[in-house]
Amino acid sequence: MRIKADFTNITGRIKPMHGIGQPPIMGLRDRFLHYLGEAGMPYSRLHDVGGQFGGARFVDIPNIFPNFDADETLPESYDFTFTDWLIEHLMAQKCEPFFRLGVTIENFCDIKVYHIRPPKDFEKWARVCEHIIRHYNEGWADGYRFGIKYWEIWAEPEGHVDGGHSQLWAGTKEEYFRLYEVTANHLKKCFGDSIRVGGYAAIGWYACDADPECRGIEHPATTREYYLTFGHEFLDYISSEEHKSPLDFFSWHSYSDVDGIQKQEDYCRRMLERHGFGDVEDILNEWNNFHTIRDRGTPRAAAGALAVMLAMQKKPVGLLAYYDGRIGPSEYGGLFNPDSWQPYLTYFAFMSFNHAYELGSEVQTVSDDGKVFVLGATDGRKKLLLLANTCEEPVEAEFEVAGADTSQAEILMIDDVYHYSPTGKRIVDGKLVLPANSCTEIRM
Repeated sequence: MRIKADFTNITGRIKPMHGIGQPPIMGLRDRFLHYLGEAGMPYSRLHDVGGQFGGARFVDIPNIFPNFDADETLPESYDFTFTDWLIEHLMAQKCEPFFRLGVTIENFCDIKVYHIRPPKDFEKWARVCEHIIRHYNEGWADGYRFGIKYWEIWAEPEGHVDGGHSQLWAGTKEEYFRLYEVTANHLKKCFGDSIRVGGYAAIGWYACDADPECRGIEHPATTREYYLTFGHEFLDYISSEEHKSPLDFFSWHSYSDVDGIQKQEDYCRRMLERHGFGDVEDILNEWNNFHTIRDRGTPRAAAGALAVMLAMQKKPVGLLAYYDGRIGPSEYGGLFNPDSWQPYLTYFAFMSFNHAYELGSEVQTVSDDGKVFVLGATDGRKKLLLLANTCEEPVEAEFEVAGADTSQAEILMIDDVYHYSPTGKRIVDGKLVLPANSCTEIRM
């Protein structure tokens, strides 16, 4: 297969494709957070932080503002203690919080619902959110001036096609639409363009093949089809004259493979354009294409993760956040071993992408194999190629590179043999074998 790269042709900036979800904390242990700084992870989306119910301490509105009947204008009504600790430590690693205003998923809500019902007073809930932002961005209540940019209103409010509610929203879609309308308008009135407000952290566009016209499905037969209809109806609602609401970003989720994620991104862009939001940033802030115990920590998972970052760099999406960075037994915790507390190979795929991010500029690259993904980056002096081979067999790549000398390049790999380490290999006669399920970093 052939790889083409032209370092004389700058195509844009390298985007923050290597953000994560909740960070690696265990109680108030900060001993693992240095990994975020070392990998240059630009964002940590604060959702499901600290375990079930936000650990009863972190981030969630009921944890920060525990008595909803209290006076939301008084500092003593709030408990910022654990969330302050977390955000201080994230900022020390230059990892900006992507703050979800809402609640943690309640996986066993069929037994009992605790915090996922709609707030009993939407206007007051919006004012509570306002004061949380003032605490972190304007110094209110002995707070900070962090300048946190992204504020997401709730997450995954879609129900089921049969009328059942989700594990994050025990209300109707109309109630969520109204909550978004009230909160987004209030926050933008308070803070203007100093913050970015959006949502709704959509469960995903998995059924997009069933909607080739991108209109939504009038009579959805499955819950996944209903997710599409929910998205169109939400955008219809906030773009209507009666309910016009700001949308600075549109967030969504996917646990598909790299091909499915790209297809869903295309659908998302078409949907935004159809409803008059073509200039709105879309953000994939939950994704994980190898979320099984069997694959966690393997070269396959590392190559798959890097493939998503490389593929989505070439799409319009503005930001990615991998789900997630916890240290624990969950199959979704794909970056750290819960037994040894050491990074998995997938962590190093994020570190490798950061080297491209630090260089800043993307250059034109093309792969003629749909299973081999490539990205080129430069700062005008240093040059870098990243490759993800998602094939189950080795692939011989033939390189055609303009504006850079590959003959003396340093080559690092992530595979069964190399754990993000120099290989001593060289590109000879323009050729290099990419191991099966591998990541390759070529430094020039």
